[in-house]
Amino acid sequence: MKKLIQLFLVSVSVVIFAQKIPEINKNEFSKEALQQKISSLEGKKSSISEVLKKHEGRILIIDFWASWCRDCILALPATKALKEKNPAIDFVYFSLDRSHEQWKRGLNKYNIAEQENYWFDEGWKNNFNNYIDLNWVPRFMVIDQTGKIAKYYAIHPSDPDIQKTIDQLTQNAL
Repeated sequence: MKKLIQLFLVSVSVVIFAQKIPEINKNEFSKEALQQKISSLEGKKSSISEVLKKHEGRILIIDFWASWCRDCILALPATKALKEKNPAIDFVYFSLDRSHEQWKRGLNKYNIAEQENYWFDEGWKNNFNNYIDLNWVPRFMVIDQTGKIAKYYAIHPSDPDIQKTIDQLTQNAL
């Protein structure tokens, strides 16, 4: 009976706390989502549109993460491997840490401070995250060379669809 109760509690926890897969795979961002401000490590605010423009003409992977997220930290080696396999691809980290100090400590602790990093200083609920149906981290998105969404939803950098999407985008560019 005790094992049955434990199994039931684990099942309920998985259902309650599991990442909900978005019902619609969007392929572009709304105007409001692109206007969302995000902060750099130096405190400079940029719109998502400005961040994407910096990578125009290149494939971009966005890694949504937080330093308090165990799964995000466990995914960092796979993110590094994906980068090494695809040196021509750009990567940015969008943090959902609760404070600037926590975010900065996490960047240093996990050796990603030298990467391109941004922080949602307005918190989790904002126009961009609401538009992309962000309900948990980690999450990964692949953005094509024109700034459109090529892969809307992945929860780990080793998801084979990420590499497949990169390969297709690279092939189409040739």
